[in-house]
Amino acid sequence: MSVAQNIADIRSVLPAGVTLVAVSKFHLPQTIREAFDAGQRIFGESRVQELMVKQSLLPPDIEWHFIGTLQTNKVKNIAPFVHTIQSVDTVRLLKEIDRQAAGCHRRIRVLLEIHIAEEASKHGFAMEECRALLRDEPASAYPNVCIAGLMGMATFTDDTTQVQREFQRLHAFFEEMKNNCSPGDSFTELSMGMSGDYPIAVACGSTMVRIGTAVFGTRNY
Repeated sequence: MSVAQNIADIRSVLPAGVTLVAVSKFHLPQTIREAFDAGQRIFGESRVQELMVKQSLLPPDIEWHFIGTLQTNKVKNIAPFVHTIQSVDTVRLLKEIDRQAAGCHRRIRVLLEIHIAEEASKHGFAMEECRALLRDEPASAYPNVCIAGLMGMATFTDDTTQVQREFQRLHAFFEEMKNNCSPGDSFTELSMGMSGDYPIAVACGSTMVRIGTAVFGTRNY
């Protein structure tokens, strides 16, 4: 099945208001171009060097989302063009994004990554850390950053009940932050769900799904 057909099939089952981020990491620019020609404009990458190469080769109206672990010393490489950094997992990284955005005269959109999985290898703020950040830090502390919501990854497991429980927990936390911590009107995104679990995530309140394999097929590492 073609990339264009895969995108059409996924969009046909996504409710209104749920954004598709096509995860293009490890896929060639010409494959990404197929998705672009099919109308897809939002792509997710997880490696800085790979993203820089693709950004230079592909159309300028692509909205690039960084979705992987981001080292503070590499923020400067993507700050001039990245639309959203979904994987902000420390205050130190948030401060560096704010600093680099200021240097580029930009305001970069970010999502705070929350650790919801049972796997220790997953990254993210503990809920209490995130709660303290949004409750205690004034928005003016990061004038060049727009905190637009939260992101999380469920445990990689065949136990759909566990996955659903983790997504429901993140959705409840998102609603708590939105209603009680006053992060601003821009705090609207809850990014959760990938190729294997996005229907569960959408049912649990996701507003943004990050889908790679179901769009592009198996990756060429």
